[in-house]
Amino acid sequence: MKIKVTAVFDIGRTNKKFFLFDEKFQEVHREYIRFDEIKDEDGYPTENLQALEQWVKEVFDKILNSSEYQIDALNFSCYGASLIHIDDDGKALTPLYNYMKPLKDEIIDSFYENYGNEIEFSRKTGSPKLGMLNTGMHLYWIKKTKPEIFNKIKYSLHLPQYLSFLFTGVPVSEYTSIGCHTMLWNFEKNDYHDWVYKEKIDQKLPPIYSARKTTYINYKGNSIKMGLGIHDSSSALLPYIRSFTKSFLLISTGTWSISINPFNEGMLTSNDIKDGSLFNMRIDGSPVKVSRLFLGNEYKIQVKVLSEHFNVSDDAHKKVKFNQNTFFEINKDFVNMFKWSSISSEDMPKETTIPFDKFEHAYHQLMLELVLLQEKNIRAAMGNSKIKQLFVDGGFSDNQVYIQLLSHYMGNMKLSTTDSSLGSALGAAIAISDITLEASFLDKNYAIKKHAPFILNK
Repeated sequence: MKIKVTAVFDIGRTNKKFFLFDEKFQEVHREYIRFDEIKDEDGYPTENLQALEQWVKEVFDKILNSSEYQIDALNFSCYGASLIHIDDDGKALTPLYNYMKPLKDEIIDSFYENYGNEIEFSRKTGSPKLGMLNTGMHLYWIKKTKPEIFNKIKYSLHLPQYLSFLFTGVPVSEYTSIGCHTMLWNFEKNDYHDWVYKEKIDQKLPPIYSARKTTYINYKGNSIKMGLGIHDSSSALLPYIRSFTKSFLLISTGTWSISINPFNEGMLTSNDIKDGSLFNMRIDGSPVKVSRLFLGNEYKIQVKVLSEHFNVSDDAHKKVKFNQNTFFEINKDFVNMFKWSSISSEDMPKETTIPFDKFEHAYHQLMLELVLLQEKNIRAAMGNSKIKQLFVDGGFSDNQVYIQLLSHYMGNMKLSTTDSSLGSALGAAIAISDITLEASFLDKNYAIKKHAPFILNK
């Protein structure tokens, strides 16, 4: 007898994952792949959308034809800040532009001249000025610099909704993608910001629905419940929201480390914007205060630097265990030694220096500096909230050095981790289910581990 499953494509910037969950949300299958980036018309690296589409269809069809599983539902969790523009025939008009692609200053300046003050605009939209990471700015750039493309756009879809569209043919917008630092949404009015209507951007955005909404399709003779897709950070939050009644803060780690505070009250303040905080959305459209750190991206860059410096294998960092004595040696005369490539920090030196004889010592130094940035990031998301519980999921939940250091510096909070490989996939499965989770669901099924601060031995 076939196992009834919910399928989820969990699409990150680096890893593209596919999961199957049974009726009790237990993982029964997973696979993943990576794609080399291609270049857009300006020569800037970007996602290979064609390869992604082909892989999604091939993997889904393979499982659909298996003798072991019966796919009842399908959903998508994907990284945000990424748009695909489709024409009247549903075909992509442009590459999936990289959200790190730089924009010319005159485009950004012209926008804020028309619609600023910057701080007040950012406060209302929950969106600091982030260039292409603001998909509203992405659309503004398309309109101003590629009018012939803009005029051909029938709809602009965020990545999770585009992947859903590939199966359903139904274009939609969805709250968690629209509310992810896009500059599109006015959180005070609970509607698109006035500029969206003035620039006629709203005409390029299909109707908005909750990620709870599903539709049944006939796919190659199979009736399958289809989700609309969901932004990955909002998806990662769902299992915790459904399982815990007390307030908590979640750090969803990966290429980005997102500190998520679903218990913040009120709108963002000017100080929040200056501290780098912003709003995401829950699936019902309500705001969630978050603070972002390009942790995984910077980690990957700096680990490569260390591996080359010490002439060790590329995966040597995965074998380093936390050493309390090493930490104490570094911490007693601590100075910042790493010049970041993708993070802005007022404490970083002008150049990286590595005065260590051992890879393990340099790695501890790197992790200490990153965790200090992480601590600042967490406290910005917390604001005045009285939160005592901290959860970490995603890739860094398996990094012992990161967890031990974070536990030490957030010693006034209880720190727990869950299965890192699930990330936002579990939330995407839960989003389209009518099942109510027990309060102990995560604890019973996904092995929540509690971590205590270490005690320094001098």
